[in-house]
Amino acid sequence: MIRLLLVAMLALLARPADAVTLEMNGAFTQGGIIMGRTDPGVKLALDGRPVRVSAEGVFVLGFGRDAEPDAMLVATAPDGSEERKALKVAKRSYNIQRIDGLPQKYVEPKPEVLARIRRENAGIKKVREIDTDRPYFAEGFIWPAKGRISGVYGSQRVLNGVPKRPHFGVDVAGPVGSPVVAPAGGIVRLAEKDLYYTGGTVIIDHGHGLSSAFLHMQTVTAKVGEEVKRGAKIGTIGATGRATGPHLDWRINWFDVRVDAAVLVPPLPPKN
Repeated sequence: MIRLLLVAMLALLARPADAVTLEMNGAFTQGGIIMGRTDPGVKLALDGRPVRVSAEGVFVLGFGRDAEPDAMLVATAPDGSEERKALKVAKRSYNIQRIDGLPQKYVEPKPEVLARIRRENAGIKKVREIDTDRPYFAEGFIWPAKGRISGVYGSQRVLNGVPKRPHFGVDVAGPVGSPVVAPAGGIVRLAEKDLYYTGGTVIIDHGHGLSSAFLHMQTVTAKVGEEVKRGAKIGTIGATGRATGPHLDWRINWFDVRVDAAVLVPPLPPKN
């Protein structure tokens, strides 16, 4: 009898645990955004970084502009068992523009402006650290404005031989005063009318560290702390801040990871 019990126990120990559910959809590329679902109670980590999972098992994660080709997603079940899933991240090519012979004042801000820039950037960084538990993002996204695409994610200028910060948004050119709407539901975390670089600026928290920023707006009607629904008007297109013409610069972050908003929506239809 004892021998039979030992055999039965060994058989139970040898039986593999139930696999953790991991369903994912999105762009497995540099700048990509992945939304998924797992079993309630599972903990996730991407390359060691915790990924929030809702009570229903919904999660989101993102890859940066220059993300490495291999990533590891680790799922830890409530019983402590782990499942590891290797993710392949496709490399993208970006438009690099070189401009030489510019006066230096157009390459670097004046020293007296730097303090303002640092203060504003610190406020934006703090907003992007918010980790709201409600997955507003799961409802899907629409374009926040209509118009011609005039700038894309990942492009970069090299001015007088100095590589400048890459462009992390998608630009939609349109007339001043054209409406800007929330591409998905969320909570307004920032609403400023005159930031140095970005002018009229709104940031909406879509949950789990995913946030949208809307730059260069002519008017800002959104209010900090209000909950907005997808399609709700938050302001209008403008050319405020450091902009060369009227357009909306739409950006998305997963915490401090700058991802490509355009992967969340279908291509804009051509203008008649």
